[in-house]
Amino acid sequence: MSFNYIESIQRTIADERDAVDQLLKNLNHEALNTACDLLLNCQGRIVVTGMGKSGHIGNKIAATLASTGSPAFFVHPGEAAHGDMGMITEQDVVIALSNSGESSEVTTLIPLLKRLNVPLISMTGNDTSTLATGADSHINVGVEKEACPLDLAPTSSTTVALVMGDALAIALLEARGFTAEQFAFSHPGGSLGRKLLLKVKTIMHCGSQIPQVKPDTLVKDALIEMTQKGLGMTTVIDEHGQLSGIFTDGDLRRTLDKDIDFHTTPVQAVMTTGVTTIDPERLAAEALQVMEEKKINALVATENGKVAGVINMHDLLRAGVI
Repeated sequence: MSFNYIESIQRTIADERDAVDQLLKNLNHEALNTACDLLLNCQGRIVVTGMGKSGHIGNKIAATLASTGSPAFFVHPGEAAHGDMGMITEQDVVIALSNSGESSEVTTLIPLLKRLNVPLISMTGNDTSTLATGADSHINVGVEKEACPLDLAPTSSTTVALVMGDALAIALLEARGFTAEQFAFSHPGGSLGRKLLLKVKTIMHCGSQIPQVKPDTLVKDALIEMTQKGLGMTTVIDEHGQLSGIFTDGDLRRTLDKDIDFHTTPVQAVMTTGVTTIDPERLAAEALQVMEEKKINALVATENGKVAGVINMHDLLRAGVI
């Protein structure tokens, strides 16, 4: 009979879930409040360190902190003992991870941090360990057992440490009032950055690319303008340069049902008025929201009633906003 992979996977997930549930039940409020105050009031950087698997988790915690408004970086404890201690200043706060609390590479740093008067926050599974007792705030992230059936490979313990790191990062994010736009500045290359930083003016068609006709332009000529500009619509501009309306592919289909002569009918007779517009300074993501709500494929950007540009769904798609 083949090995039951699913049963093993389910057991591991359940064990790690139970470990996180236990963490929630055993929270030390005083230690957590102290840790968060130290981190929030840090005038320098949050330095995270840890050895082995704890180091991998520490690296992720540092990255999460940095991307959520708490400047942070990871320092390998072995490298710190051979020169990288110079990266830590008196303005910093250190978070040290070690499940046993006795990793020699980490505990070696304690007297050095004390000498610099750098606050130390420890995350261990042992309240009486060297690292725990040497810290200004100790957060217990111990587990009753690892998900590993041999109770050897760091599994539940690393999951719990990572969860606590995420919890600290989010607590600081909320305490700082960190905004989505600030988050986007830390992720300018990602899809979130594009959604939260990209403005309509950056991707809209402007100048000679804007399809535009006058109200007295014949429908047949408006169709030529639409075809040449390729946006599926044209703006209709009055003698003062103000937006009077638009004529779209949808308007064209509705016009076909009315037996109207394209060669003699002015576009103002069949155009759409009361046009939905957007400011060029608004976010492209807002333009997408408006277009989805109004069920339209193109949006006119205006400034003081004058057409500044046109944006459509294809532009948003190319820009990665969709």
